[in-house]
Amino acid sequence: MEEPDAARLPSRLARLLSALFYGTCSFLIVLVNKALLTTYGFPSPIVLGIGQMTTTIMILYVSKLNKIIHFPDFDKKIPGKLFPLPLLYVGNHISGLSSTSKLSLPMFTVLRKFTIPLTLLLEAIILGKQYSLSIILSVLAIVLGAFIAAGSDLTFNWEGYVFVFLNDIFTAANGVYTKQKMDPKVELGKYGVLFYNACFMLIPTVIISVSTGDFQQATEFSHWKNVLFIVQFLLSCLLGFLLMYSTALCSYYNSALTTAVVGAIKNVSVAYIGMLVGGDYIFSLLNFIGLNICMAGGLRYSFLTLSSQSKPKQPVDEESLPLDLKS
Repeated sequence: MEEPDAARLPSRLARLLSALFYGTCSFLIVLVNKALLTTYGFPSPIVLGIGQMTTTIMILYVSKLNKIIHFPDFDKKIPGKLFPLPLLYVGNHISGLSSTSKLSLPMFTVLRKFTIPLTLLLEAIILGKQYSLSIILSVLAIVLGAFIAAGSDLTFNWEGYVFVFLNDIFTAANGVYTKQKMDPKVELGKYGVLFYNACFMLIPTVIISVSTGDFQQATEFSHWKNVLFIVQFLLSCLLGFLLMYSTALCSYYNSALTTAVVGAIKNVSVAYIGMLVGGDYIFSLLNFIGLNICMAGGLRYSFLTLSSQSKPKQPVDEESLPLDLKS
């Protein structure tokens, strides 16, 4: 007979669906943002991030008003419960959008793989987790492949590399702390974490955008009368919300490490598509070898992690789950 505690754990199907949901959203937003920032030349990654934050706030607030979801009302203890997530949240947004616009898709996805060892390290430090030698060796293979590919990058852009490494750090820290803050003891839930993160960072981000002239560049952009551009901009805002939600959902059901692994699997598809479309990939044998080593290490790492992952110890509040993911 199934134990009562086991019955409250998320089902295997819920864990799988949440991982697939995150991988799909992550894949789509990279393609859309790449089109906006590179193909159209939209000058303001920060304004794009503001659009995504605003969309997140609106969707979650309307859903709360209609009692579709629940999260606690604001009180003076919430900022302390969330810290340092708001800072990591905006740093992840801005560095991710900035690096997307300055690197080719294959190099962007390879360098983003450094998120995996950083997540592994932060989970060991912050959450006290331990990992097998096989997993550590797989991580080293990923890093080796990334170094080989990056070392022969014929489109080297130091600013893009700085932004993508910052994005790796912010992503890893954001994933680990999000997992920590969704603990029932914190009493925020995944919706509360998403909503208050966006609320706290929206106004400071707008101030930064206006003071640096970034907002003015965005308002003067020539493609605002282009219907296709507007559709893709709105799609990016919606995908920004879905990515934040799916990231929290995947970490909630699984772990920050599993979320990073799913991102690595997604990057396999993005990197090879980037070689065929986009026009900004310059072929180099060493670069191509590095890419494949990195991808092979990522798949091996994914297999080891997913096959050895134990069931989560954290009980799930079934009332807060989306209907299609309830076990």
